[in-house]
Amino acid sequence: MKNQVQLITYVDRITNAGLKELKALLDDELQGLFGGVHLLPFYFPIDGSDAGFDPIDHVQVDSRLGNWDDVKRIGDDYDIMADLIVNHMSAESPEFKDVLKHGKQSAYWDLFLTKDKVFPEGLSEQDQAAIYRPRPGSCFSTYTLADGSTEEFWTTFTRNQIDIDVHSAAGKDYLNRVLARFDHSKVNLIRLDAAGYAIKKPGTSCFMIEESFEFVDKLAQQANALGMTTLAEIHSHHMTQVEIAKRVDMVYDFALPPLILHTLFSQDCQALTHWLEMAPRNCITVLDTHDGIGIIDVGPMDGLRGLLTENQIDNLVETIHGNSKGESLQATGAAASNVDLYQINCTYYDALGQNDLDYLMARAIQFFAPGIPQVYYAGLLAIPNDMALLNRTHVGRDINRPYLNREKVQQAMHKPVVKALTKLIKLRNSSSAFDGRFTMASAERTLTLSWTAADSQASLTLDFANKDGQIILLDKQGKETQVSLSKLLAQA
Repeated sequence: MKNQVQLITYVDRITNAGLKELKALLDDELQGLFGGVHLLPFYFPIDGSDAGFDPIDHVQVDSRLGNWDDVKRIGDDYDIMADLIVNHMSAESPEFKDVLKHGKQSAYWDLFLTKDKVFPEGLSEQDQAAIYRPRPGSCFSTYTLADGSTEEFWTTFTRNQIDIDVHSAAGKDYLNRVLARFDHSKVNLIRLDAAGYAIKKPGTSCFMIEESFEFVDKLAQQANALGMTTLAEIHSHHMTQVEIAKRVDMVYDFALPPLILHTLFSQDCQALTHWLEMAPRNCITVLDTHDGIGIIDVGPMDGLRGLLTENQIDNLVETIHGNSKGESLQATGAAASNVDLYQINCTYYDALGQNDLDYLMARAIQFFAPGIPQVYYAGLLAIPNDMALLNRTHVGRDINRPYLNREKVQQAMHKPVVKALTKLIKLRNSSSAFDGRFTMASAERTLTLSWTAADSQASLTLDFANKDGQIILLDKQGKETQVSLSKLLAQA
């Protein structure tokens, strides 16, 4: 995998078309910007109840986007990340419909997880209280079978997302088929979506328990044997990420986005530097994704201290709501049907009050932090909160999932902040220093992030009080280049 910036995007939402058009966009308007692309779910259907994360058929490309040959063509020139949706599949799938029709006589009965499979003696109040669920309410949904009987199926996220029994032969076969399909389609990085919820055990939280680690280990080994790298997607306490990172190929640095916001808001980089000292080096860094801005990742949990205090988190959340003129408040929590207890739904650009220099400073920190950076399509183009889409769908995360097209992409590329960001991306991609050793130095309101390789150096010094950043690059020939973030923006 290339140590270059990657793009995160829905195929249809950036192109208003399919995979062929995305390839053209990467090769033309976005030429030289990305070494890889995270193709958000492109399976059938892309427009289910959870924007593709509830596949009816995980091994079928939605025909509206193209086919697996189109995926391969992108893989000819770019690293491809694809989602292996580990925990669940759609209630509209032929397999689950067969279960509803034939009950326990269905060939697919063992594929899905019911309450009594985990709690054969019944679910006690204590067991119920111990289960961690990312949303309020029960994690079980009652379905009526064709014979009139009812069954409680495990639905960690929504009623339409039926949890898979990954221990069953049918569950293992299902995941193996998806892996084999990826292997034949030049997918070389697999995002293990919701993997932390896949293992359920009585008397536990049913989230990132020891057996979850073992499951992820085995799944990663299978993918590795096929030449693929795995990325674990886990929102949890920051020390959980540190532990997970020791056992998988890569993890997300989900603590970074809220810590950068806190640093820019408070002009205090203490929490950020503390985290960067211990943060996993085998990580993917993001500021924004198709989900919200994680808060749980920096907070206290189960008696463990967080990277930020409760008061600091409150200030962070309220500042985001203020900067977005209350738009994030309309898209988060009980205000939206997609209730998120651990995230704030808002574009990162709006979280910073559409301040171009602050946004550029945030991206510079991301690019100089350890890990391979990914940039979400809406963030790349500095698209503001899509309130029209939110008001139409009432799905909180849609505030940051705009529908664009090639013309809108072209227009956005002319924004000064986008021009400056693309220059920053090319700078990050062009320096071999980022393959070297990372060091850091900080004072009260300044932070320096440095990379040193055998033949090159790169450093970023940020002055949070005076709001500017200075980049110094030293190439193989000993030539020094200095770049001021404020000047980069002014010249764009």
